[in-house]
Amino acid sequence: MGTDFPSTGAALVVGASGGIGADIARLLAERGSAVALTWRSGSEAAAATLADVTAYAAGSSHRLDVTSADEAARVVADVVAAHGGLHTVVHAAGPHVPMVHLSRVAPEQMARQLQQDTLGFFTVVHAALPALRESGGSIVAVTTAATARFPKRDGLSSGPKAAVEAMVRGLAAEEGRFGVRANAVGPGMLTDGMAERLIGGGDLSEEALEITRGNIPLGRFGRARDIAEAVCFLASTRAGFISGQKLDVDGGYGV
Repeated sequence: MGTDFPSTGAALVVGASGGIGADIARLLAERGSAVALTWRSGSEAAAATLADVTAYAAGSSHRLDVTSADEAARVVADVVAAHGGLHTVVHAAGPHVPMVHLSRVAPEQMARQLQQDTLGFFTVVHAALPALRESGGSIVAVTTAATARFPKRDGLSSGPKAAVEAMVRGLAAEEGRFGVRANAVGPGMLTDGMAERLIGGGDLSEEALEITRGNIPLGRFGRARDIAEAVCFLASTRAGFISGQKLDVDGGYGV
């Protein structure tokens, strides 16, 4: 094991079959942490990520519906049993979210998104808190840079994730007495992950892409690896006095 993470226990990466989650799982393993990864429908992608993880560290794979409290409790118990504890929860799960004006979002569509993003995060963390208290562990939620500077047609994604960020601050305030830290990382536009799907699905035209790129001081889009670097730092002992914070990895978009 490396020095950035405890020698016992694992990091639980929720949503490791997605582009960002997979890169986070790989980097955690490279940095010396055992990794337990979860997936809901991407079994083949999760298997490929697990193979990458086990090239560096111990790993395990678990199917999880984040909205099920029973499943979350089972997965946490399985991870603790398999790895001897739990020192980190990284929540990087979330379905593809189309870009649409809020006026065109049906209430039931928003309810589904809140269930997947907001309730999903709370359900997993609620199940993991006893183990995290025991280890003095860390929570890192992958949210969005759009809660700092709102891009039009992004409310279906950024609204529920803003609620997650509020819960991150609440967890930092309440769980600090147990040595538990909680932080968030906000991805900006990436060439892989959610932005890649928006581009491929036609939600963003070439003209819109150029406008977006022009709004980024660095003048380019990021990569999932950039998000993984921020997550791994905040989860590690190097960030041992950082809690209740959000780090946007967005090329300066929020400036």
